[in-house]
Amino acid sequence: SMPFRASSWSRSVAMAPIIEADERDVAVSLGTVFILNAVALFVFPWLGHILGMSAHQFGLWSAIAIHDTSSVVGAASHYGAEALKIATTVKLTRALWILPLVLAMALILKKKDAKIAFPYFIIAFVGASIIVSFVPSFHAAYSWLVGIAKIGLTVTLFLIGTGLTWETMKSVGLWPVVQGVILWILISSASLQIVRSMTF
Repeated sequence: SMPFRASSWSRSVAMAPIIEADERDVAVSLGTVFILNAVALFVFPWLGHILGMSAHQFGLWSAIAIHDTSSVVGAASHYGAEALKIATTVKLTRALWILPLVLAMALILKKKDAKIAFPYFIIAFVGASIIVSFVPSFHAAYSWLVGIAKIGLTVTLFLIGTGLTWETMKSVGLWPVVQGVILWILISSASLQIVRSMTF
């Protein structure tokens, strides 16, 4: 479960030294993301069914429009195995851009001595994908591990929810939340239109 939880955390921590963000800035970004993730878990599957989206469309949309990997998986799981597979693959492919993005920002802002946190969970994901693809003889064991992973994901989502305390929300403040919501709506709406225009 930790690799899923680490996606939002790793992006914030990786970028923080580049833009000289302090602990409060990181807390604000994570708090805003957690709030929007909690909303997405309920709103996205509901909208997907209302709009009659296919599993492929919903998996792609949720991977693009939802920020945290655990929330992408949680929302896509309501749409079935196909949506979950597509959403997880696309979302973790998005996560591969963390490192080049951070390096580019470091060059632009000329932060040569900044420490960059490498997203190691991506290595685990790629390794697991390779093993499953090229060693199919252990499918029974893979199914067992998937069951364990789903339990871990449920625990992770619970822990994310318990992190949304009143103190965290107060530290976030109103304006960063408003900015986050506006950007989220714009990205979600634009990606929804693009995905719905595609035929799968």
